[in-house]
Amino acid sequence: MREVSTTDGRLLAVEEWGVPDGTPVFYLHGSPMGRLARHPDDSVFTERGIRLITFDRPGFGGSTPRPGRRVVDGADDVVAVADALGLDRFAVYGVSGGGPHALAFAARHPDRVTRVASLAALAPRDAGGLDWTAGMMDGNVRSAAVALQDREAMAAHLGTNSSGPPQLPATEAAVLTRPEISAMLTAAYAEAVRPGIEGWVDDVMALFGTPWGFAPTTVTVPVLLWHGELDPVVPVAHARWLGARIPTATLIVQPDAGHAGHFDATPATLDWLLNGDGHKSREEN
Repeated sequence: MREVSTTDGRLLAVEEWGVPDGTPVFYLHGSPMGRLARHPDDSVFTERGIRLITFDRPGFGGSTPRPGRRVVDGADDVVAVADALGLDRFAVYGVSGGGPHALAFAARHPDRVTRVASLAALAPRDAGGLDWTAGMMDGNVRSAAVALQDREAMAAHLGTNSSGPPQLPATEAAVLTRPEISAMLTAAYAEAVRPGIEGWVDDVMALFGTPWGFAPTTVTVPVLLWHGELDPVVPVAHARWLGARIPTATLIVQPDAGHAGHFDATPATLDWLLNGDGHKSREEN
């Protein structure tokens, strides 16, 4: 782990995986996770010659909190890390709550990104024509309602549910109970909330409660959207909404996958990020 300073005096905790001098790829974690979250099989990165870069969003793990942050504000944190590492252009992908942050970086800094992928991720809360909570698991529906109140209410709400990673529906168990995935998620969650739940609170408020600060329609670089048809955490309608509005997007819907299916979709996603292979059609059903 290394620390990177931002222009406003905060610290970001950064981790690297895979091949040290390989092709740089940024991974933006879900919520509540942090820099230790990633595909647990390192060979997924080493076999492709990837230098994977992860960092804690503000308030998680070793990164300084930034109350009131918006999704779009995370784009400049990616720049801070990239500049500290001497990186110019690179691919970016995010999972779940990290997906919108990956799209934000592509929208704000198109000159710095080659391709971007967003897996099992949300649409904006103010998405016109989308019934945002339809088909969503009860825990996220409750969080979405609290996010429309204020940060204090969200802190109280999440404080009663912070003894471990959020419990996902049984449909996700086939993936989440794999020993290597379970061990990684347990360690990543423990480090993410080690300083408290401030980062989690701010993440949920940014994703669920306020405008993102950018329009997905402004993304101009190649985009891959992957989603499981059976996802109870973030319904597939979110991906379809994004896919219909991002002009450069390829949408992949996997009919037999849920939210955690993003782990199995990662190898093909990395192939697509590197050279365009791995996912071919506009939408697979």
